[in-house]
Amino acid sequence: MGMYVILTVKLRQWGSSESKDLDKKEEVDREPEPSPTAPWPVNKGGIWLKVYKHSFSIAFFLLFIISFWLHFIGSRNHYNLEQAAKGHPEATATQYLSHAKFWFESFQNWQSEFLSVAAIVILSIWLRQWGSPESKPVDAPYGETGK
Repeated sequence: MGMYVILTVKLRQWGSSESKDLDKKEEVDREPEPSPTAPWPVNKGGIWLKVYKHSFSIAFFLLFIISFWLHFIGSRNHYNLEQAAKGHPEATATQYLSHAKFWFESFQNWQSEFLSVAAIVILSIWLRQWGSPESKPVDAPYGETGK
């Protein structure tokens, strides 16, 4: 999801309700201005504003790293239990990081994520969901980009 967020900043998909307009700047592209109702990082400025401007993708990347690490720990523990039951030595962290089982499990997880994101982007060009803020209006032409 972090890559999806970052890629949607620069990449465009003609006809997708998930894409920004192909020809013009949008409200999300304007520079933030301090005001009494703005979030505190906007009013503070500096490094706080730089981090806050990218906080959505940063959060997704941190979630990815945490989930990757937790998957690695759990998968390695399970693998080592299987190894112990067979009388084989346990795998070190480095050994298991290069093991095919770990990467097979990881890619299975990522494959389902990529498939779901691709389905949202591609199907949103032709299909509609009445009442959904994630869909174009039902009568919008296929080539209309953005919500």
